Amino acid sequence: MARGLGKGINAFFPELVEEEEDLDQVIELDIASCRPNPYQPRKSFQVEAIEELKNSILEYGIIQPLLVRQSIKGYEIIAGERRFRAAKEAGLETIPVIVKELDDQKMMEIALLENLQRENLTPIEEAQAYVNLMKSYDLTQEDLSKRLGKSRPHIANQVRLLQLPEQVTAMINNGELSMGHGRALLGLKDKNKLASVIRKITQEKLNVRQVETLVQQLNDNKPKKAKSKEKKDIFITEYENKLRDHLGTSVKIHKGKKKGKIEIDFFNNEDLNRILEILQK
Repeated sequence: MARGLGKGINAFFPELVEEEEDLDQVIELDIASCRPNPYQPRKSFQVEAIEELKNSILEYGIIQPLLVRQSIKGYEIIAGERRFRAAKEAGLETIPVIVKELDDQKMMEIALLENLQRENLTPIEEAQAYVNLMKSYDLTQEDLSKRLGKSRPHIANQVRLLQLPEQVTAMINNGELSMGHGRALLGLKDKNKLASVIRKITQEKLNVRQVETLVQQLNDNKPKKAKSKEKKDIFITEYENKLRDHLGTSVKIHKGKKKGKIEIDFFNNEDLNRILEILQK
């Protein structure tokens, strides 16, 4: 899933743009005086990726300076923690940085934006970062949407993933399950069946649509039906997919001879209100 914002960080934080790109902005800091961003949304860093970046630094140096802010204990990294970790692995004593004066909120937002633009976050890390921002600064999902340039439905769909059990969120973080799988599992009414559903997904390599169908069958207590020989209209399927992505829930379109109907699944009152808010926009 592409999570890039399509805009640079400066588009959201014009205060970071200088009228002139002065080379004096870049200074060398003792690497020991820098410490990781306390608001870094990314919780895991792939060893292979750090090793690859370390080798690049050893050969070419650090091409893009890190963004830091001064603190009581030295300097906190605003953006560039992967470069910082790789530089330490490479044995560098100093690193090139640009020092900025930012408050905690902007620092948290920039750290999130940088990771989103690089598509470095798992869906769960992204969701938790949204929640942290909203809780820390009393923001609504609508406020966050405007500030980050992300759609309100996207933020709502990500945050809903945090309702999943820890076992499922861990599998999403590890790449064993996709965000789509997680969203489908949210609809399972009998949570005691979750473990068996997950086993079936992993053993049979079920795609998202198959999991949605399975969850619906379990919720309805209906046995699995034989596959119909009649294929659904590809345009109807496309519309279902678009609505599912927009609303963040399973959608079925039934096309009759005289009239049709659209079925939209919701799981509780909160989820219903969420869908109604999206439809009213």
